[in-house]
Amino acid sequence: MSIDRETFENTSEDELEELSVPDQVLGFLAAHGDRAFKAGEIASQIGIDEGAVSTALSRLKDRSLVEHKATYWAVTDDTDRLDGYSGYERATALFNEQVGEEEKESWREHSPSEPHPSEENEQ
Repeated sequence: MSIDRETFENTSEDELEELSVPDQVLGFLAAHGDRAFKAGEIASQIGIDEGAVSTALSRLKDRSLVEHKATYWAVTDDTDRLDGYSGYERATALFNEQVGEEEKESWREHSPSEPHPSEENEQ
């Protein structure tokens, strides 16, 4: 999102680096990628008005970054789509700060010893 020149000149760097509402919503959903939430639940978790969260969710859905079913919302599983969204990197960094980065070794410890059936067909 662009800003006017006056805002650019008169706003501190810290204020400009704050995450937008869509970035915060997407970051929250990405940090909890194994779950789906109602807009009100997201709002209470990130401390933002539910109306603003609902608007952000609609915009993120238009960009195919979140999925919607009934009253529930979840982050897309299309990692290429997420990687192409500039706010995703900032949101991921914020949530890594808050809840810690994923530990790859922990994932390896719990991964299956045999390949997934879809990978067996590729050989």
